[in-house]
Amino acid sequence: MKEPPLEILTNEQMATADRLAVELGVPSLTLMENAGRSVADEAGKMTDAGARIVILCGPGNNGGDGFVAARHLKERGYDVAVFLLGAIDRLKGDAAEMAKRWLAMGAVHALSDAGQAAADADLIIDALFGAGLARPLEGEAARLAGSDLHLSAGGLLAVDVPSGLNGTTGEPLGESVFRADRTVTFFRLKPGHVLYPGRDLCGEVVLADIGIPEEALSRARDGELIPKSGVQADIELNSVQHAALAIPERRSQAHKYSYGHALVLSGPSAATGAARLGARAALRVGSGLVTVASPSEAIQENAAHLTSIMLIPCDTAGQLGRVLGDQRKNAVLIGPGFGVGEHTREMVLKILEARTAGVVLDADALTSFANEEFRQHLFAAIKRRAGNGAGAGTSRVVLTPHEGEFARLFPSIEGSKIDRARQAANLSGAVILLKGPDTVIARPATSAADVPSRVVINTNAPPWLATAGSGDVLAGLIAGLLAQSLDEQTAASTGVWIHAECANRFGPGLIAEDLPEIVPEILRDLHAKRRELRNSGR
Repeated sequence: MKEPPLEILTNEQMATADRLAVELGVPSLTLMENAGRSVADEAGKMTDAGARIVILCGPGNNGGDGFVAARHLKERGYDVAVFLLGAIDRLKGDAAEMAKRWLAMGAVHALSDAGQAAADADLIIDALFGAGLARPLEGEAARLAGSDLHLSAGGLLAVDVPSGLNGTTGEPLGESVFRADRTVTFFRLKPGHVLYPGRDLCGEVVLADIGIPEEALSRARDGELIPKSGVQADIELNSVQHAALAIPERRSQAHKYSYGHALVLSGPSAATGAARLGARAALRVGSGLVTVASPSEAIQENAAHLTSIMLIPCDTAGQLGRVLGDQRKNAVLIGPGFGVGEHTREMVLKILEARTAGVVLDADALTSFANEEFRQHLFAAIKRRAGNGAGAGTSRVVLTPHEGEFARLFPSIEGSKIDRARQAANLSGAVILLKGPDTVIARPATSAADVPSRVVINTNAPPWLATAGSGDVLAGLIAGLLAQSLDEQTAASTGVWIHAECANRFGPGLIAEDLPEIVPEILRDLHAKRRELRNSGR
């Protein structure tokens, strides 16, 4: 299956791309004709020849796509019935023209009469509103959305996004929203296609080429955006391509210190396993050396389980400072199983004083700063690492909260998952990895107003990752990649992709200990993928 382009466009960005396509010489009617034909193509794949298809059309361009699909399906021998929300004489522009072309072949019925026809149909096409809707569904559209059409009919195909879904946030606009078995969208995916609950409401997403030129997108080339007038896509899908190009190459004359030295802090006796999971993951992903810094009380407990991973005693922030005085230790992970409280805060702040080391703050290292006063100390310490405290530099810090930890650490931040991750990155000065089945990785905005803050969305995580210790392994993978000098966002994005791919390879029955053991297989495939990409000139 062909992989989709990596850029993701918001509703507003997609509207700009449409406008630029017209400015570049593609007539808007041609775009609508191509979109409607693509919808008809997918409808044909979902039904048998001659099937009964009901098309629900709205008063805008989404409805125009529906009229085009109706015409093509009718020409192919399907039994097509079209129902319109609103009066046909109030349609404007391209939608009015496509309705006129359909009327030469068939009738248009009132949406209020669609109930029984929809119940008897082999397929329903939702062409009511798409991504441009800015308010909750009302009236007849809301009633139909609440009638489980995807269950009562042979299936539901949505145009752009299911009506009632916000394409930019992935959230329903109100209580009523259509649920699709398949969604056809155009040119580029939107956040609503990959963020939950939108990802679930869209069903299978098919991306169609409708003739929008690639020149509608700006891309960085030699430090300059080309073309300058194009849409600047600041949201991307995480991908195997990203991971393949990110993992460090091994040089024939290198030695272990060439690939960094990760330090993982262990919790107290009887709470040491999480740190070891992280440490093994850091070693497996390529860190040249890994050391576990353990409380003295847990030295024997850790020693009984560690072989290739080194072990040192470390009980206080002062001792930790001396350990970090060895600047070859260039990545630090703290949090898994470490405990919540004052001791953890002291150790975190001491770690942040080591300006050259990459830092992963996970689990207890986040929860320990839930108090407002503690948060401000944490964020100030992170921003000091960035050089001037304004976030214009790089802090080399990654925070890895799940939704519960995020709510405790950033209680005042609201909005979509992308918006929340971006706000948290700007507030803290760190890269934010907001975990979930649709993990979002956001970096702080730069000082340049015309350079958007890049966000990466990871979508390859399977449900098997919902197991104890899985997050500890992810934190270790990121620390191991930071040790190999990857930047914060690249380390986080690559780590989360590898983590999820390991779970995909293993399948049901996965436990956290299994994950690091699959990493070598993933790395072999990524090295092969990189050779493939380079040979193809990409």
